[in-house]
Amino acid sequence: MTVLVQTALSEANLFHRGKVRDTYDLGDRLLMVATDRISAFDVVLPNGIPDKGRVLTQLSAFWFDLTSDVVPNHFLRLIDGTEVEGVPFAIPPELIGRSMLIRKAKRLDVECVARGYLAGSGWVEYQESGKVCGIPLPNGLRESDELPEPIFTPATKAESGHDINISFEEVVDLIGERAASVIRSRTLAVYGFARDYARERGIIIADTKLEFGWVDDELIVIDEILTPDASRFWPADSYQPGQAQPSFDKQYVRDWLISIGWNREPPPPVLPDDVVEGTADRYREAFRRLTGRELLVP
Repeated sequence: MTVLVQTALSEANLFHRGKVRDTYDLGDRLLMVATDRISAFDVVLPNGIPDKGRVLTQLSAFWFDLTSDVVPNHFLRLIDGTEVEGVPFAIPPELIGRSMLIRKAKRLDVECVARGYLAGSGWVEYQESGKVCGIPLPNGLRESDELPEPIFTPATKAESGHDINISFEEVVDLIGERAASVIRSRTLAVYGFARDYARERGIIIADTKLEFGWVDDELIVIDEILTPDASRFWPADSYQPGQAQPSFDKQYVRDWLISIGWNREPPPPVLPDDVVEGTADRYREAFRRLTGRELLVP
């Protein structure tokens, strides 16, 4: 199956090229395209994952619609055809189902993470200090244990590009008390809603990362929401605390990279075919379980 790792729309309209998404400026709106690129440990890997961009876009569109009454967001519409009102050019067929129209927003430089379970960098930090982002947690917790209540554990970017966990007080210093309080409450609101919804569909959302931006005087959710790139999705029927969990996200890729001893510095290794297909299958399965739909593939 072919993968899309580079978009070929007008460079004059290119607004931003990230690790996964290419965003194009349409005046008062943006066209955001999710490619099949995949990154791990802040490095983009050489080969892409089939259908990954479509899963990210269509799952985000699903969640943006579902959570719009919980927290406002930048989503306008999914691109599901070649002719779209408000887009001054025809959409190439390969971008259908992996692109969306969004409102422009002024991004906050804070990664907003909600954790309901102890995993990843949170588990590492807990073992060292008994805390996560300065929040004390009960003694004796195991890896993958559910927390007494979800916690807000923000992060910021270091010069190297790696996310660095910070305390809520540090967020206040960065963006002010009002904005910090808003993004904390809205992150936890989105996570709580999605956690309950997903659990009924056989998926545990262990944690998730959101981004926020200003539109006029309001902080809204931007970029992506509750995707396998930004969340840990665990199958509920095999959940066993005290160990790492199988997942429907890119942890499968991270685990393979760790197993071969990669030093997490460029150049990254090429993913073998079985890891590529295994990752693609996990992303598609997460989409099917959460939405009850089949992926739109033109």
